[in-house]
Amino acid sequence: MRIATFNVNGINGRLPVLLRWLEETQPDVVCLQELKASDDRFPAGSIEDAGYGAIWHGQKSWNGVAILAKGREPVETRRGLPGVEDGQSRYIEAAVGGVLIGGLYLPNGNPAPGPKFTAKLEWFRRFRDHAADLLRQDVPVVLAGDYNVMPTELDVYKPERWQKDALFRPEVRAEYAQLLEQGWTDAIRHLHPGERIYTFWDYFRNAWGRDAGLRLDHLLLSPDLKPKLKAAGVDRHVRGWEKASDHAPTWIELKLPPGGRQGL
Repeated sequence: MRIATFNVNGINGRLPVLLRWLEETQPDVVCLQELKASDDRFPAGSIEDAGYGAIWHGQKSWNGVAILAKGREPVETRRGLPGVEDGQSRYIEAAVGGVLIGGLYLPNGNPAPGPKFTAKLEWFRRFRDHAADLLRQDVPVVLAGDYNVMPTELDVYKPERWQKDALFRPEVRAEYAQLLEQGWTDAIRHLHPGERIYTFWDYFRNAWGRDAGLRLDHLLLSPDLKPKLKAAGVDRHVRGWEKASDHAPTWIELKLPPGGRQGL
């Protein structure tokens, strides 16, 4: 099973890029972020024509998340985190092929310090609490999305320039580390422990051409999925397409039995 995450940075404006990538790679499950579209503006027909069922939690500006599944409808289990009623569309969850998929778009948090940074930390803590609850359910889980955090200096080009940014502040990196301490596996870092792998390149200063990137998009696996992880990577070339998002699709390959795990 191939599971991917892709911050599309405006699904309607970049729909040709998304559809081209879906046709090229045929992932089984895709978590999308930053739809920038209200629910009624989600391009469900085009997604269906591409062979994917979808659930989505839209928002007109900045936010919005979705889960796509090839040849089937994701079975929605949750939208929004428990106890969070902030009017923002940042989390959606579904069962697909025997795996529980959590798709997320964590707040940016800039400027830091400040109210937005405080809200980011609070959202992260609630997400971490929910992640712990998922582990207690003893089901296979993938938490995929744009975490808006660079976990280590290996995940950022020239880290000295990012010391004061909310994406690299020690408080945010500590939250991510505590998430991993629950038992989650960072798929990219597990298979590529010493490589500088990026998933985001700014539109300015030829960042993509210089490979001046950041690793913001992560797929975390519950303990029972760790031994089933066979590959992980970034479709970096997509960032170079015309009208591309500033993020590139990030993906994992899991070796699962036909039909996935029963009972979910």
